[in-house]
Amino acid sequence: MTEKTLEPGSTLGVLGGGQLGAMFAGAARRMGYDVAVWDPDTDAPAHRLARYLFAAPFSDNVTREKFSQTVHAVTFEWENVPASLCEWLEQRHRVRPASAVLRIIQDRIEQKQFLQSRRFPVPSFTTIESPNRLAEAVKTIGLPAICKTATTGYDGKGQWAIRQASDVVSVEKALQTIAKPGLRWILESLVSFEKELSVLVVRGEGGECRAYPVVENRHEQGILRVTLVPSTVSSDVAERAADLASQAVTSLNGVGVFCVELFQTASGNLLINEIAPRPHNSGHYTLDACTVSQFEQQVRVVCGLPLGEVRLLSPAAMVNLIGEDVRNVITDRGCHDLLAIPGAVLHLYGKRVVRPGRKMGHVTFLADRSEVAAERAHQFMKHLA
Repeated sequence: MTEKTLEPGSTLGVLGGGQLGAMFAGAARRMGYDVAVWDPDTDAPAHRLARYLFAAPFSDNVTREKFSQTVHAVTFEWENVPASLCEWLEQRHRVRPASAVLRIIQDRIEQKQFLQSRRFPVPSFTTIESPNRLAEAVKTIGLPAICKTATTGYDGKGQWAIRQASDVVSVEKALQTIAKPGLRWILESLVSFEKELSVLVVRGEGGECRAYPVVENRHEQGILRVTLVPSTVSSDVAERAADLASQAVTSLNGVGVFCVELFQTASGNLLINEIAPRPHNSGHYTLDACTVSQFEQQVRVVCGLPLGEVRLLSPAAMVNLIGEDVRNVITDRGCHDLLAIPGAVLHLYGKRVVRPGRKMGHVTFLADRSEVAAERAHQFMKHLA
């Protein structure tokens, strides 16, 4: 049965008010929708774009009722919002993606077990119920390995690499400092990959699926630093990556915007690393280089509108501005020099506090040829160093 289309003038609720929520709100407002943002942080960027602001903890039941009475449909900007809240809201409104999908994805163990049970290729993994089981798990998985908290953790937080046997003791001590009832960890093989790839997949209520071009990502200290689109992989690998990502989202019965992160090994095999049930940092290039951005797609899916094109208009390279990087582009000289670069598009998120590792903005470099966009990004990063 086709969902009723929410017309412009309706109010869309978003849980989370960071830069992803702000970019969703910007797309929604451009298309004629009002936005209600619920984020406990009163200084969250998306609050400045919202018509309705909710700044209480997500556990506040009075706010939950008020938020529900305000909105016509709901989405979220990251996977660590309470699934129980989404489940309560979807008894009253359309929530995209659904709480059942969120529950699977927000727990790394549940997500990996789901993918493995559907025969999707994932790195070898095992579950750790308590810190004193780490050594046993390492014997099972082998080295090198990476230990991650099953829930939460973002941009490299809550992750510990174990490259040699002597690392086990220090990681076990780190786990003991945060251990509490119910907290679990996942231990995965540390994949020796040639490239980190990701694919944005948009899936509608009727099952229609569209995949954006495969992109190539480069990380620093667990944080995405650069995204190149199109990727440098062969057309065969790109086609397999897009098919794999679309199949994974379809298997979840996901409705919304998803990002499937992949490893390409030296032999050309593809492994699914993680799935994000939302727009993704590696998809920010779509704001400037595509006919329809990932955030407009999110609005379209939430409102029951037709899916948009996933057409790439220009090769692009996206560079994240992390921590103190932002100070280099907000000075008179820095901003002038950046915007003098052909094809440079600056996005600042409006975060007032600069912290190490915090994403403060990004720059997209557009060019006629991929190698030109990549070189412009490279030269800009040399200036940041």
